Amino acid sequence: MNKRKNLGQHFLKSKTIAKAIVSSAKITRNDVVLEIGTGHGILIPYLCENAKQVFSIENDQDLYLSTKSNFHDYPNLVLEYGDGFDSDHSFSIFVSNLPYSKSRLALEWLLQKKFSRAVIMVQKEFAEKLSSDEKHKAVSVLANYGFRIKFLMNVKKSNFSPAPKVDSVVILLEQKKMIPKVLISTVNRVFSYRRKTLQNILKQFGLNSTSKKRLDELSGDEIIKIAQKIVRI
Repeated sequence: MNKRKNLGQHFLKSKTIAKAIVSSAKITRNDVVLEIGTGHGILIPYLCENAKQVFSIENDQDLYLSTKSNFHDYPNLVLEYGDGFDSDHSFSIFVSNLPYSKSRLALEWLLQKKFSRAVIMVQKEFAEKLSSDEKHKAVSVLANYGFRIKFLMNVKKSNFSPAPKVDSVVILLEQKKMIPKVLISTVNRVFSYRRKTLQNILKQFGLNSTSKKRLDELSGDEIIKIAQKIVRI
């Protein structure tokens, strides 16, 4: 269990919260659901209740084998072992309680996928980054450009085993637009020069500008437009 804690794996143990998470996804009989990070399978019964199909992927072999033996009687469930972010499944709904360390990866991965809604659990501090207007982060600029973000519920650390050091937040993401990988990479690279003026940032990409503004003086959409200009999208 200590190994799992070090990896950022804190397993939700509240069935009430699990049911609320799945209810927020508004799954219908037409939906194909993808869950990355099966864990102990606490979400599975609720995911399978209404979905057309559920794909649940776990990269811990012990957990995968355990859930496979415990949830073998759900006809609309496919359990897989491996890295879910290498998956090429098409899905309309994404639901996941990922390790905190995977939150940013999950958002950037989802930005490149076509889907309707995603309900994910993230560290409270990470959720606050997404909503902060005081100081831009690359992930918040990208997330707010690609998604409509709604904060659904706070989840106390006591609802997990082992208990993390911080509380969590469940967020709903509704897709506004897909963002190609090259644009995501460019926004991240632009932020690596955040201490420089826009003139000096664009110089790194072989472009000219006379602007002395810095990234914190620009809106998220303005930063996206700069990145689009760099990659000529």
